[in-house]
Amino acid sequence: MTRLSVVLFAAVIFSALYLVRVQYDSRRLFTELDRANAEAHRLETERSRLEVEKRAEATSLRVEKLAKEKLAMRTVTPAITEYVSVSAAPAPAVQGGKP
Repeated sequence: MTRLSVVLFAAVIFSALYLVRVQYDSRRLFTELDRANAEAHRLETERSRLEVEKRAEATSLRVEKLAKEKLAMRTVTPAITEYVSVSAAPAPAVQGGKP
């Protein structure tokens, strides 16, 4: 009987240690999952903020302002418009489907 008791006692101890280990792993994984969800939420918020910022940077008024300031461009007016005319020149002959 004592041998059976020792075996059963060892099995109970092993079972208890295994249970503690499984609970520890479960808590650790739950914490990791919670952190990952918080990080996903933070990244989604950051993505939304960046999309709004990108739309704000691409407005036509901002692009026009940068074109005037950085590239020294100006809006088109009839006073500065130059018209170019091209005289009709004979088209080159096409041979074998290639110009």
